[in-house]
Amino acid sequence: MKKTPSIISLSNISKEYVMGDESIFSALSEVNLEIHKGEYSAIVGPSGSGKSTLMHIIGLLDKPTRGKVIINGHDTARLDDDQTSKVRNQFVGFVFQQFNLLNKLTIKENVLLPVAYSREKLDFDPEKRALGLLEKFDILSKKDSYPNKISGGQQQRVAIARALIMNPQLILADEPTGNLDTKTGNEILKLFEDLNKEGITVLLVTHEPDIAARTNRQIKVLDGKIVEKYND
Repeated sequence: MKKTPSIISLSNISKEYVMGDESIFSALSEVNLEIHKGEYSAIVGPSGSGKSTLMHIIGLLDKPTRGKVIINGHDTARLDDDQTSKVRNQFVGFVFQQFNLLNKLTIKENVLLPVAYSREKLDFDPEKRALGLLEKFDILSKKDSYPNKISGGQQQRVAIARALIMNPQLILADEPTGNLDTKTGNEILKLFEDLNKEGITVLLVTHEPDIAARTNRQIKVLDGKIVEKYND
């Protein structure tokens, strides 16, 4: 069976941090990984395993000490800061455990926030798309409310809508159910599953094996290395 194209390719990625005057802490070591279009995958590992560092590098929030990050065939090391920001804004939508919504902005304004950072002419009506996403996630009635006035599950739905506003190729979700009760967490995971069925590539980062098991592919990280792959 022919594989779909790779949208992310990590080649011999290492990430090191200088601790104090001389000691070096290795967060990632010689990681090789490919994420293909349309995947629903999970990076899973215990706290301190390196999975968050791996997520930051995949999402272009951080740069590796060594190795290459290839996005859609392009070496990101050749991009300057402005170009990197542009690719990140258009390529990936982020969903975080803490929601990261701004309480001074309305729900609709939070969803539209990534548009404010885009310097490109958009081929869609941002406000129409924002309202459509809020309706899709059953929170349109909250569009003029503020984040601190709605529930945690509703806040995460807003965060997912915000992640989708720029039509990204990848949704990168870091412990997206960590601050939610079990019932609400399951509802959020169902949203990701439905989005993936629509063709969106979804990559979850989690320390919980039962959440990772709901995805089609699990990538296990331990001590800065990918130690086991499932369904690859």
